[in-house]
Amino acid sequence: MLSLDFDFLLSLTLTLTLTLIYLTVVLLSSIITNMEHDRVTLKIPRPLYEKLQVVIQGSGFRSVNEFVVYVLRDLIALQQGDSDKDLSKGEIEAIKQRLKNLGYF
Repeated sequence: MLSLDFDFLLSLTLTLTLTLIYLTVVLLSSIITNMEHDRVTLKIPRPLYEKLQVVIQGSGFRSVNEFVVYVLRDLIALQQGDSDKDLSKGEIEAIKQRLKNLGYF
């Protein structure tokens, strides 16, 4: 009688473990699929990418991608007038010139 209960519990534990593994795989697959739909790939010239790698060294940005997203968000905010900072026309022109030197314009 005792071994029958043990076998039943072992079988139940195995079934539950396999079910949890399956559900985890399904959930992770769903998350990865959704993440792929939330992002797109932009292609930039390799020389520009390499220059950006040099620019971000020691800046706190973890990758060129992170830096480019930051710059593009700032640029859009400037164009839409949604910037948190009150920049003078001279400062805006200086930023535009820096972006132009980096190859964005």
